[in-house]
Amino acid sequence: MKLTQAGSPRSPLRGVPQAYRYALDPTPTQERRLRSHVGAARYAWNWALTRVTARYEAEKKWYSAEELHRLWNAEKKTNPELAWWQENSKCVYQEAFRNLDRALEDFSKSKKGLRKGRRLGFPRYKKKGRCRDSCRFSTGVMRCSGSTVTLPRLGTIRTHESTQALAGKIAEGKARILSATVSRSAQRWLVSFAVA
Repeated sequence: MKLTQAGSPRSPLRGVPQAYRYALDPTPTQERRLRSHVGAARYAWNWALTRVTARYEAEKKWYSAEELHRLWNAEKKTNPELAWWQENSKCVYQEAFRNLDRALEDFSKSKKGLRKGRRLGFPRYKKKGRCRDSCRFSTGVMRCSGSTVTLPRLGTIRTHESTQALAGKIAEGKARILSATVSRSAQRWLVSFAVA
């Protein structure tokens, strides 16, 4: 399924990122790995928010995504409770820190009246079963072919529908995948590719 941010599917505006979304048909083993990845993203968000909150309360400033990544790299090597981190792609942790960084920036702009829309509060912790299960990949092997997609650390997963439209554009050099977001909605796993 193809979605566009601007323009119609038949005549997208040049240079505007597009999204292609596919329903996944993972095996039980692949589904366990998908759950592990989205759980790791949720854990990374909560881990980072704990550190950001402590610093914000003390200094009225927070850590950037880069600073959080450095703190994570130091702690994951020394904390035996984080020995499981290698089971998942490093992207899910990095992207969780970037997402929190954006949420903090939106909070700051909202507080100063520089952001349109409703006023945003300080980011909250994500609770299993009460937040959207998702994770994003921005580096590594991301491709599609026939009725499959390939994602970092997850490997090749079957899709419910053909990915040939996107695969053809990539093969012709008319598109390239920028990122892939895996999410779960009503027990259905989906992948959305951001494409330029």
